[in-house]
Amino acid sequence: MVLHITGRSASQLSTIEALLFCPKGGFMSQTVIAVIVGSLRKDSYNRKLADALTRLAPPEFTFKHIEIGDLPLYNQDDDANQAPTVQRLKDAIRSADGLLFVTPEYNRSIPGVLKNAIDHASRPPGQSVWGGKPAGILGISIGQIGTALAQQHLRNVLAFLDVPTIGQPEMFLQVNENFFDADGNIGQGSKAFFQGWMDRYVAWVKQHIAG
Repeated sequence: MVLHITGRSASQLSTIEALLFCPKGGFMSQTVIAVIVGSLRKDSYNRKLADALTRLAPPEFTFKHIEIGDLPLYNQDDDANQAPTVQRLKDAIRSADGLLFVTPEYNRSIPGVLKNAIDHASRPPGQSVWGGKPAGILGISIGQIGTALAQQHLRNVLAFLDVPTIGQPEMFLQVNENFFDADGNIGQGSKAFFQGWMDRYVAWVKQHIAG
């Protein structure tokens, strides 16, 4: 039996529970992806997008949503004694095999809460947990340009932090009434495109963790 683990429930699993039984017996080790959503809004389109997208992944991928809303504002004075929430964030990133950023665009850039999380997990100097983690970036907005500028700014930040990010296909998405179906899945009109993106992302992650 193969148990398909996706979405928010995966964030509640222990390391042991993140193993799947293979059809031929034994265990299949999981590839753990840390999901960082750049919006704190309860009914965030980007959180909904992240959940829908993870349902398109293969069963050996587990997605864990990472909490960033309870982090203090970054202050360099705290580098020597990082808060428990910051340590929790760093542990989650450190233990992940890859990253998935799903973010809105605020004032033509990335949300402050996302930048705050990135800064915390990159500090103190020499103790960043981001380096080498393969990442995917996407986002959705009610605006016509989607999250194009936010994604570009995020790419600049991640490049400095030595995070290899998938370049193609790009995902600049505008939400509309047909984007999600009644169950919160990607609508049929867009599902094939998103499946192609997920397949490419999975290959990207496997390529980097194999090396």
